[in-house]
Amino acid sequence: MTAIIRLETLLPNLSRFAFSAQSGQASAVGWNGRGEGRIEVTRENHSVRFFESGIFTLDGQTRNAPMRNVYRWDIHPDRIALSHERRGADAAVSLFDLIVENDDTLVSAEVHQCAADAYSARLTLMDDGIDLAWRIVGPRKDERILYHYRTR
Repeated sequence: MTAIIRLETLLPNLSRFAFSAQSGQASAVGWNGRGEGRIEVTRENHSVRFFESGIFTLDGQTRNAPMRNVYRWDIHPDRIALSHERRGADAAVSLFDLIVENDDTLVSAEVHQCAADAYSARLTLMDDGIDLAWRIVGPRKDERILYHYRTR
């Protein structure tokens, strides 16, 4: 089974996420912390939407901040197009296409440029979900975010 077919099979079954964010030495953001939450998944034809809600806690803090995201995964035979629908489906921001690197890994075909910041990602298929590693580099950013999406 190809990585895209495996991913298409896994996406609708994911129900929770956890992530860690780490700023590198070149970062002026200091966005270190951890988050976790639930995913409501909807599927329409070859699109899967993640409605994420959870909490984020900065390292060294005890108070959590609520967080929400909506991601759309458009499944094509040769790629998965990932979009962010934070401001609604009609204002979706196309992030990048994920293409197959090997049987277990998809990578961004190109970086997504948002102003001066470059976003890229690597998706690894696991038995019970996916890991999505983000890299964000820019004049004030040097960030790594590792998401763990799981079925249970």
